[in-house]
Amino acid sequence: MSRAAKSVSTPTPAHLRPEALAFLRNLARHNDREWFAPRKAVFEAELKEPMLAIIRKVTDAMTDFAPEFVRPAEKCIFRIYRDTRFSANKLPYKTHVAAWWSHQGLEKTSGAGYYFHIGAKEVVVAAGAYMPEKDQLAAIRHWLLDHHAEFRKLLQKPAVRKAFSEFEGNALMRPPKGFPCEHPGMDLIRCRQWGLAASLPATEALKPNFAATLIRYFKIAAPVVDALNTPIAAAQAPKRKVLFGLR
Repeated sequence: MSRAAKSVSTPTPAHLRPEALAFLRNLARHNDREWFAPRKAVFEAELKEPMLAIIRKVTDAMTDFAPEFVRPAEKCIFRIYRDTRFSANKLPYKTHVAAWWSHQGLEKTSGAGYYFHIGAKEVVVAAGAYMPEKDQLAAIRHWLLDHHAEFRKLLQKPAVRKAFSEFEGNALMRPPKGFPCEHPGMDLIRCRQWGLAASLPATEALKPNFAATLIRYFKIAAPVVDALNTPIAAAQAPKRKVLFGLR
């Protein structure tokens, strides 16, 4: 083999190797900088680069069913470092690798979007609005006053119920202030987040078709994500100015 051929880099596969899951298991046992620092290159090669390859492959598919979520992979991947400033848990590293696709124009973790993470024991695939800002929370709740039935139909589609094992709502104990207590959509309005989640074996991330699996889940969840972003987009749209009483 010529030197030129050797110098051509092989594309990073869009899945993990068993060494990646072994790294995450060891990180859970040795969650400290003294253990991680000399193994950072292993983390980069076995986890970060394959994650970026997975994200790029999923993002390429999103041009067909979620074009507003197409963004650079580096903007989707979460850092492995935990923010310990306001946490009682001072462990410096997360024990999973994760990615989040947010709608263009929204903050990274706000609005409704697509998410997955890989841990040593499981892969979690999720979609929805998990950290809506105050105004976004209010927009979704007011939208549900008139659209709760159609949103419920999206959640009850056979494909959704088969693919996703749970609906995450983190609901309030009481109706939000200013909302009618007897409203038929109150179970949805009381939620503080609206999301679908599924848990898969960690070994799914080792399969060559892993990105295709994520794409399949995200396609199923896309109508739910689009519905949740509808009131958020409407609330953020610039208001037309009234001039001399005319629009």
